[in-house]
Amino acid sequence: MEKVLIGKYVKTHGVKGEIKIRSNFKYKEKVFKVGNIVIINLEEFTINSYRKHQDYDMITLKGINDINEILPLKGSNVYVYKDSLNFQEEEYLDEDLVGLNVLSNTKIVGKIKDIIYLNHNKKLLVVNGHYVPMELIKKIDFKKQEVIIEEVSGLL
Repeated sequence: MEKVLIGKYVKTHGVKGEIKIRSNFKYKEKVFKVGNIVIINLEEFTINSYRKHQDYDMITLKGINDINEILPLKGSNVYVYKDSLNFQEEEYLDEDLVGLNVLSNTKIVGKIKDIIYLNHNKKLLVVNGHYVPMELIKKIDFKKQEVIIEEVSGLL
């Protein structure tokens, strides 16, 4: 099963094993639910509780009742199985755009090679070595494997 990175386990909170996750994941409401599975360092855990605190997503895990049981995993990335996200038709992950053709004025101008994340949630598509702000996307068609962007003179 395909795994999706949702954040990083950065700290613990208290002595009962609650962990702080730093996450900019777009679909947190789908991930951070009691009963959902998260993967930390190749181990599956079931979310026992969830709360938001400052910039962190705070979870406890079933079967973990002591800080010493979870402390060795501190610093690890946190994943979920992509299938568990149950996306609607219009929902997608940024990485799903990689490999799609980019069209401007019905002309193919390249393929998306990567996505660059800048501060303040600004994202850029990498198309033929050029950076294209994601705000320029007008339409995404996964069936046709294409992304249509606004034309900006001199951009590509």
